[in-house]
Amino acid sequence: MKSKENQKPEPGLTAIFEKEYLGKKLGLLAGIVASVITLLLSIPFVQWIYINNPNSLFKSMGLKEDVISKLMSSYNLYDILTFVKLTKQGNIGLFTMILVLLFIASIYFNIVLLVRVFVKKKESKGNLHLYFTVKSAMVFNVILSVAAIIFMPFANKKIGADAIFVSPIVYVILLISILAYISVMTIEKREREIYREHGLFHELRKNWVLFAMLIPAAVYLLINNYLPMVGVYYAFTSFNFRDGLWASPFVGMKNFEYLLKADLFKLTKNTILYNFVFISLGNILQIVFAIFVSQVGVRWFKKTSQTLMFMPYFVSFVILKVLVYNLFEYDSGVVNTMVVAMGGQKIDFYNTPHYWPFLITIFYIWKNIGYGMVVYLATIMGISDEYYDAAKVDGANIIQQIRYITLPLIKPTFIILFLFSLGSIMKGQFELFYQMVGTNGVLYNATDIFDTYVYRITTTQPLSIGIGTAAGLYQSLFGFILILVTNYVVKKKNSDYALF
Repeated sequence: MKSKENQKPEPGLTAIFEKEYLGKKLGLLAGIVASVITLLLSIPFVQWIYINNPNSLFKSMGLKEDVISKLMSSYNLYDILTFVKLTKQGNIGLFTMILVLLFIASIYFNIVLLVRVFVKKKESKGNLHLYFTVKSAMVFNVILSVAAIIFMPFANKKIGADAIFVSPIVYVILLISILAYISVMTIEKREREIYREHGLFHELRKNWVLFAMLIPAAVYLLINNYLPMVGVYYAFTSFNFRDGLWASPFVGMKNFEYLLKADLFKLTKNTILYNFVFISLGNILQIVFAIFVSQVGVRWFKKTSQTLMFMPYFVSFVILKVLVYNLFEYDSGVVNTMVVAMGGQKIDFYNTPHYWPFLITIFYIWKNIGYGMVVYLATIMGISDEYYDAAKVDGANIIQQIRYITLPLIKPTFIILFLFSLGSIMKGQFELFYQMVGTNGVLYNATDIFDTYVYRITTTQPLSIGIGTAAGLYQSLFGFILILVTNYVVKKKNSDYALF
């Protein structure tokens, strides 16, 4: 194989794009220039959408004068959703929001590109990663431009007038992004040959059978995981049956404002604190019991203890409700009966909130400890006996074996399970809380979490789809950011333990 220095440039277009100017190949410079132009044309002062004869259009929509005074004749993609909100054109709301999301993605990738260009990072395979970043930015620029162009006839059809048209800058971004993509592809081809890196289409041709086997899983994920994400749009609408799901009025952040007024801080605090205790205390006790069970030598006792600890997991939450009620009911509950028998006074559990954080935690641990213990027990049983035999030869007692062998070797399992759990830290145990507390408003301050709150508003308030979706979106974004931050910290400490 010829070295990189001995490679001679091919004649034609490749030779032109590989010429260096300002220390960079012309093909790469084209991508940088396209990125800079896109960012300059994306500042808030540059208008992307224009409205032809706005006054007559707004009056034909039946808008009031105070609303018309707030509307403008041109918009950029930062404030286009304001137009949808004020005109109540919910039928173009979803497309408009997709356009805004594509705009944000395009800006992000263009900024990442410029950062990678000017903050030099040593790469093991030349500039291939940089070229990939350029192509990603250009692809999003093209998708954004095409979406903006398609938005024009779509919006006009829904509004019923040829009133909306896009600025020529959209076509400029489309053209320069296509040219930049082609130029980068041209210089990337030679560098791929040098480092024996093949593109996606080469891999598809070579391993088409393996990719074909992925199709069922990809279709499943698309239908069940990605298509439902479109429903996030409902968080920004006020649903009504007359307009339907896709044409109900766009209300912007109004549903989120409702959540703020409904004591968002209390719901967030309760949900996070309960789940943090569930995750931390639950994992610790699962590890402890898994170690205890692994150290049991009597086979029948080991099997029996595993079964007894695992059985509560299969107990229905309805049965749990009956159990809790019979234990803590004021007049004839088991606990109060025993307290009175010992000369004490009855405790009104169902009207005393501060008991319930402890009771909910206890019953959660009781119900789930056996299920989580199995995972750690499987990890412990997979540890080679040679480690323990060597430790015994060195004189290590059982405590030292657990401390220096068992705990370090189950640490990766603990971190991975912990990271998985953090992703759903804003998703409460709805069945547990609802069955134990029910609709007892006295206990809401100490036991109300997002899941129970959303259930109440969707069953007691009509047409509250938007509020429920807004709460779900808030939960998902909170968990997503938390898992990213936590994974980043773990990756910095030990990359082997990170999820990605």
